[in-house]
Amino acid sequence: MSTAGRGIAAMVVCCTVWGLSPLYYKLLAHIPPIEVLAHRTLWSLVFFALVLTVQGRLGQLRAALGSPRAAAIIGFAALMISLNWFLFITSVQIGRVTEASLGYYLFPLVAVAIGRVAFGERLTGMQSVSVALAALAVAVLTWGLGVAPWIALILSGTFGLYGLVKKRLEVGPVVSVTAEVLLLSPIALGVLAWFHSSTDAAAFGASTADSALLMLSGVLTGAPLILFSYATKRVRLGTIGLVQYLNPTLQFLVAVLIFGEAFGGWHAVAFALIWTALVIYTIATWRQDRAARRALVNVGTS
Repeated sequence: MSTAGRGIAAMVVCCTVWGLSPLYYKLLAHIPPIEVLAHRTLWSLVFFALVLTVQGRLGQLRAALGSPRAAAIIGFAALMISLNWFLFITSVQIGRVTEASLGYYLFPLVAVAIGRVAFGERLTGMQSVSVALAALAVAVLTWGLGVAPWIALILSGTFGLYGLVKKRLEVGPVVSVTAEVLLLSPIALGVLAWFHSSTDAAAFGASTADSALLMLSGVLTGAPLILFSYATKRVRLGTIGLVQYLNPTLQFLVAVLIFGEAFGGWHAVAFALIWTALVIYTIATWRQDRAARRALVNVGTS
């Protein structure tokens, strides 16, 4: 298999794990979301620390937090990703996975809008149309259901802001995420200490199955990220963007076909607008990617 082929395979596996993750979190639906989040944080820290130790890169973690500026950026990223994780876990437990999938469909379009506001990045005509269609989809759903799709908006917004601040970091994704969960670990330990001392319903230790599932959260969080990092180094940006839609598509199918969540006419219209926007956005990304590669070729041959 070629290098690009291995990268695409890694991306497909990564997005498949993310897309099917609602099935995993549904098994933990009887455990409070904040407790699940605390375990996810701590077991992710264990997983990432082991990976960095094996790679001989644990020292990079100290360097990543070495300056107040870097620590502040990583702290904000940790806040955004923990809120994203918590809301996603909650959406599974309350039967709102369809809306969560909408959030991850919206994410690339929200990221484009954030880039415009934060970095002054110019939007192409096709990108502007795709962002406008996404805004129209949210407006249609809000009008039809009588309430804004807050879960989708917060998920896409927090993930967009997370990506924004990560652009300002010079460390790799595994090191930065390890630093993030390290900063969150005292809070996670405090949450679990409260559950184990103040209630009789703490999940870990009460059931072998629940304990094993909670420990598994570290691997399910860390392994896809490593695959994603592997893929981004070997596959073009346009291809990464296209394969990444596998994640919300699988979430959507799990929500509707397995969990039996409601999907009415207003949902159909909103999702159709989002899918159209993503087609336009993907075509625009491919064109930009191809133009950039042509420019590199022209520079190399001149």
